[in-house]
Amino acid sequence: MIEKELRFKTLVRENEERIRRICRYYAPTEEDQNDMYQEVLVNIWKSLDSFRGDSAMGTWVYRVAVNTSLSYSGQHYKRMKLNVEMGSEYLQNAFVQEDEYMLKEEKIQALQAELNQLSFIDKAIMGLVIEGLSTKDISDIIGITESNVRVKIHRIKNELRSKLNTNSESF
Repeated sequence: MIEKELRFKTLVRENEERIRRICRYYAPTEEDQNDMYQEVLVNIWKSLDSFRGDSAMGTWVYRVAVNTSLSYSGQHYKRMKLNVEMGSEYLQNAFVQEDEYMLKEEKIQALQAELNQLSFIDKAIMGLVIEGLSTKDISDIIGITESNVRVKIHRIKNELRSKLNTNSESF
């Protein structure tokens, strides 16, 4: 039992900010975010003994956090707003260097608004891209093939580029 507690505390300490960001994505209010965070911790504790090591611990934590978020939201998850409110240091993870023009401060808000207009699954994928996860890790978390993840990311980025280029004429 003491070993489990140590593993749990270490796991939470190493992943606390990531878990909190996921909670912010899926819960609109601070109170809901805190409740969801506690629920994620409970589920990590309950599931810790069943971790098989098929993936990295961090990937497993993401999966528990995302699944808990979806469960916590119940039947209303399709109507939920994924709140993508991050600084450019996180958004840079979503785009390669040749796309740096998109990350100028005046376009950050436009990018956030467009991310929040994506479908639920696309928001979830881009949230994980923003976190800097590999396509393999995203595949494991979301439950679709790695090639499907790559195709979706490519399509989403092209859609965002197109919308932002169209909207940039109004800047």
